[in-house]
Amino acid sequence: MTCPAKAATGLRVADFDFHLPEELIAQQPPTERGASRMLVVDRSSNDRSNVSSKVGLGFSPGINPSQEAGTSAPEGSLSPHWNDASFAELASLLNPGDLLVLNDSRVIPARIFARRAHSRGKQEPSGLIEVLLTAPDAAGNWNALVRPGRKVRLGDHLEFHPEGTGTADRSRPKESAEGAGAFRPLNQPQTQTGFSLGNSEPLLRAEVLASGEYGERTLRFAPTSDFYAVLEQIGHMPLPPYIKREDATTDRERYQTVFAHHRGSVAAPTAGLHFTPSVLEAIQARGVEIAKVTLHVGLGTFAPLRVERLDEIHLHSERYTLPAETAEALNRARKEGRRIVAVGTTTVRTLEHCAQIAEVGILQPHTGETSIFISPGYEFRIVNAMLTNFHLPQSSLLMLVSAFSGRERILAAYAHAVQQKYRFFSYGDCMFIR
Repeated sequence: MTCPAKAATGLRVADFDFHLPEELIAQQPPTERGASRMLVVDRSSNDRSNVSSKVGLGFSPGINPSQEAGTSAPEGSLSPHWNDASFAELASLLNPGDLLVLNDSRVIPARIFARRAHSRGKQEPSGLIEVLLTAPDAAGNWNALVRPGRKVRLGDHLEFHPEGTGTADRSRPKESAEGAGAFRPLNQPQTQTGFSLGNSEPLLRAEVLASGEYGERTLRFAPTSDFYAVLEQIGHMPLPPYIKREDATTDRERYQTVFAHHRGSVAAPTAGLHFTPSVLEAIQARGVEIAKVTLHVGLGTFAPLRVERLDEIHLHSERYTLPAETAEALNRARKEGRRIVAVGTTTVRTLEHCAQIAEVGILQPHTGETSIFISPGYEFRIVNAMLTNFHLPQSSLLMLVSAFSGRERILAAYAHAVQQKYRFFSYGDCMFIR
């Protein structure tokens, strides 16, 4: 169970908005893995991160920061503490003795398509139903988001066929309340459009056990010899909705870190996407210790926020594991005063949650769930530096990095990144905050 994290009094979700030209949203990964730009942000020794709790400082919501602040930080904020670099320079920015912590969760092809069946087993001649698996529950059922939700009711049976992949519209449709922000663009193929539903046997069958808000459903799948092998056959990589294209074969490799191991995420821990085996070797050659945790990315990371104030935010729980060797490495690093560098906000959340629940400050290996929400006003217990991608406006992840370095400084750095045409979000460039 996560100890509650105190959010800065009076802050609103809208206080974390910023202007981003659509052309800066990366639609493809860089040609070569690791060939990304990196904005290095320095936190001053007299870090004033809590100044961000004063509503009204920084950029006004919805205003183009380049128009509001020119090339410098907003009036009254901290002076800029950043410089432009490349990810290839990361090893040189780490110190011998640092402990670098990675999230080794593996993305599953969690975006699948179904048709609804009558209770008598007859298929309905309707369009495809999009299903995004989000996490299994303790009983072995799956939580999921479905669209269109009005077609998927309690007690319905869904069938998943090998040809049930459908087609995708490359222009984004209007958002609906159901699962808005979680789904990629999709046209619902109808039989009269020439899309053949086919007569093959379904590879998966599921019953709808529970129904929630915003397209949330609980599905019980019929037993199969190898569920994940079927997903590999019929599933799509769950690219985020701002990537306005169909997933490609190359995404199976590029939307996965080179150190991915434990399957379970429905979105990539994107800060880890930059690493290559040679970069990891260079980091180790510098005398940096590397350890791994596992946090399976789910709704707690990417679900849109539907409240106005930060103190109203409650994230979905996500599963994590702190291995014994990582707990030992973290305890040694803390005892010896060495820097702990987290790769990605998922790693930050895992480490900070574990530090919160640790008895007498000693981390113990375990598996659990966390719904920790980190925002300005939070006091970090274990993370000293982080590598992270650029995050969506008004997102919980932007609030986390703002807690770490100060809202003013982060929004000013984002303004600089926009002016310098950095590439944003999952397949985009990164930021190293030290």
